[in-house]
Amino acid sequence: MTAPSPVGPQLTSRIDEVLSRIDSAATRVGRDGADITVLLATKTRTPQQIAAVIEVLRERGRTVAVGENRAQEMAKHEDPLLAGNGVPRHFIGRLQTNKARDVVAFAEMIHSVDRDDIAEALQRRAEQAGLTREVLVQVNTSGEESKGGYAPSLDAVLPVVERLRGSANLRPMGLMTIGANTSDDAAVRASLSSLRELRDGVCERLGLDDFAQLSMGMSGDLEIAVEEGATIVRVGSAIFGPRPT
Repeated sequence: MTAPSPVGPQLTSRIDEVLSRIDSAATRVGRDGADITVLLATKTRTPQQIAAVIEVLRERGRTVAVGENRAQEMAKHEDPLLAGNGVPRHFIGRLQTNKARDVVAFAEMIHSVDRDDIAEALQRRAEQAGLTREVLVQVNTSGEESKGGYAPSLDAVLPVVERLRGSANLRPMGLMTIGANTSDDAAVRASLSSLRELRDGVCERLGLDDFAQLSMGMSGDLEIAVEEGATIVRVGSAIFGPRPT
């Protein structure tokens, strides 16, 4: 028996509230909110919940992707409710080298290339599998020790992008960061605007026109992220509600 769809007025209301936040922020800076990918952070969510949200977002004409940050949860996306639905799969968590093979098999885009050994492991596993994967270079723009990522400077990031561009199986598409963990909006904005400036610097120095992605912004700071140029925003609890305890 097919499980009933969990689409209901409360879920729809949360989705529309998030889209309104995105659209309002985009309008303030002359952007179109529909151009921004809504990346669903699906940690702990069921296939039924994920499928319901995808259905509504598609009805709203939005570009949607799903993102897992734990390798052990990737298998749920093979559920008949999700498999073959055409929604891109992303990996958004801190990655260990021993999980590189599983992540390469799962994700079309990997957001968390935060150190050299991960880039090497992903290239090796992608080559073995005969796959090409898009990747984002993670940058620690907030300087917080709890976060991974390269230092927020051209000297640190340029060599990484150049190495990835020389890879046969990985395609660097842009940068990712997690905004500063603070209630100070100015500090959050600085941590996000610096990623955009760094992306622009990389493109200028290397003459790139295909390195445009900025994955930044989550449920709490997505307006600032959109205003600062995010092309992908990661949304979990603002749409799905609180995670189960």
